[in-house]
Amino acid sequence: MYSILVCDDDRDIVNALKIYLEGDGYSVIPAYSGHEAVNAVREQNIDLALLDIMMPGMDGLEATRALREFENIPIILITAKSEDSDKVLGLNVGADDYITKPFSPTEVLARVRSHLRRYNTLGGRESGASRTVGGDVYTLGGITLDDGAKSVTVDGDPVSLTPIEYSILLLFMRNPGHVFSTTEIYSKVWSEPSHSASYGGDGTVPVHIRHIREKIEIDPANPRYLKAVWGHGYKLGE
Repeated sequence: MYSILVCDDDRDIVNALKIYLEGDGYSVIPAYSGHEAVNAVREQNIDLALLDIMMPGMDGLEATRALREFENIPIILITAKSEDSDKVLGLNVGADDYITKPFSPTEVLARVRSHLRRYNTLGGRESGASRTVGGDVYTLGGITLDDGAKSVTVDGDPVSLTPIEYSILLLFMRNPGHVFSTTEIYSKVWSEPSHSASYGGDGTVPVHIRHIREKIEIDPANPRYLKAVWGHGYKLGE
């Protein structure tokens, strides 16, 4: 059974999400502040975190930043704001996705299932599912991605990627030299009907591309591998 952390200072929202998630077979760990959320992830086996952005004290952004110092579980932010800048700010500090209040149970469950499925392909927790066996090894320059072991190395050094970052890099490694638009990347990696294709243009994909560059490039500002093709999208190639 997967364990989901739900953190919001509004107890009614936590209770509502708890009902949705437990009804779908998940175990729910409630938290009501950013500090509680970080402590819960440190002390328990949690597979995914739902964090509200606007909380007193340590907010969802600060909690996400703190969690990314030691944990790669999927993080979905909950926001009452609709401005793209708030969403991109969350992605910048390490979140994988976001949902906007008011949200529907269907949307929440679809996002959770999608991210847990991706997390599972990377091995997840021992309690969640068995690690994928087999798969292919892809190499480009100094980058090696072993899809059986779910590992990435650059010039022989291991690289730690979040599930979303791994999925994006895998897409490029499988299609070297191919130019993907942000909408294509979003559609192929997130691949949920509840995600409109328009989401691909809100800054989500470029933020994740930047994170990947910071991990695989010697000089992220002048990438050797993951390059922008202005007006068209991105490609992986030396």
